[in-house]
Amino acid sequence: MATIVVVEDERELAGLIQRGLEQDGHQVRVAGDGPGGVELIERTNPDLAVLDVMLPGFDGLEVTRRVRQDRQTPIIMLTARSTELDKVLGLELGADDYLTKPFSMRELQARVNAILRRVERIRDQSRSRHDEEVIELPDLRIDVGSHEVISRGESVHLTATEFGLLRLLAGNPGRVFSREFLLEEVWGRDAVVFDRTVDTHIQRLRKKLGGAGSPGERIETVWGVGYKYARPG
Repeated sequence: MATIVVVEDERELAGLIQRGLEQDGHQVRVAGDGPGGVELIERTNPDLAVLDVMLPGFDGLEVTRRVRQDRQTPIIMLTARSTELDKVLGLELGADDYLTKPFSMRELQARVNAILRRVERIRDQSRSRHDEEVIELPDLRIDVGSHEVISRGESVHLTATEFGLLRLLAGNPGRVFSREFLLEEVWGRDAVVFDRTVDTHIQRLRKKLGGAGSPGERIETVWGVGYKYARPG
């Protein structure tokens, strides 16, 4: 059972989402506006949040931005807007998935459970390794057991998905991974994603790791293939 926060100002839809997720065995808390959503997420520290983009107070994008300042909580965004630009903006701010209204409850349940499985799989991968295992590269330290990342001496907050990507790339410097392989390995075979999901998460990871000369810059694009973490020279 997971604890899920739903931030949705349409009461009927919020109730429908709550009942559907509770049928899957999850505990669901609901907020009806942006400030209430941030407060509820901070107070309950949920396993996942489902956010509408259009909210009173401030919108779901602002909720995401504030949550991402100090939390890794997986986020699914709901919106009536369906352009790729809107999807990319949400993902760049830190959302893990994006669902366009109208949607079926079954689809939302599938997305929620896929993300929860992905987070648990990444945690299991970390637990399956020795607690003391550390990936050490120039200006980058990844403590797999504690899920801690230090870039140029500064602690970096990463979501479970971002951590999974970085662990795979930095743990195999010089090896090129295709987008398809990254999707299957990090998101899982049953993930429902759109074409630029990997690219957007890589861009966000680069920004978090820092600017010029940083570990973020060492995540290189191999055109027509995928991505690699540059081998230390």
